[in-house]
Amino acid sequence: MTNPDGITDHIRAREEEHFRKKDRELIEKLREADAAAKARRALEQEAGLHDPEMLRELDLLGFTPETIALLPLVPVLQVAWAKAGVSSAERSLIVNLARSRGIAAGSAADRRLKEWLEHEPSADTFHKATRLIAAIIDSPDRDALHVSGDELFQYCDRIAHASGGIFGIGRVSPAERAALEEIAAAVKRR
Repeated sequence: MTNPDGITDHIRAREEEHFRKKDRELIEKLREADAAAKARRALEQEAGLHDPEMLRELDLLGFTPETIALLPLVPVLQVAWAKAGVSSAERSLIVNLARSRGIAAGSAADRRLKEWLEHEPSADTFHKATRLIAAIIDSPDRDALHVSGDELFQYCDRIAHASGGIFGIGRVSPAERAALEEIAAAVKRR
């Protein structure tokens, strides 16, 4: 049927459905934006960072409020991966360190750690994470990571000494030494 304005009921129904669909899409986008903002605020609080660019980098690296506790372990993983893969001694030390830092078995952070122990993160991930750690250590909220530059370097040094040499004592490979130097320079052993 044609209405006085020349639009048929069928066309009007399609038009109304189109606008209902657009309204649903808009509502969904608003929900997603709200969820993203809440996640960003939670990540900001957990990381102790307020710089939007650094928070974006954390997000791009895949860190969430549930996995941010892993951030200080990334340099430790870098040292472990420096020499042909993660040894069983290094793996054990890293998992024990994770547990001592409150990363529970089976948690999202634990699953991500296991993934990193099996598959080496990219050099870019190591570099960016270490830079972010240094920024957090230098920030007013430096306690957000619950680790100082010196403690972080000690963790890395223990990993470097975990394998190699006689009974795993004393031999640090040139690749591990280079990783240690890079990490020490980034966090300035504060």
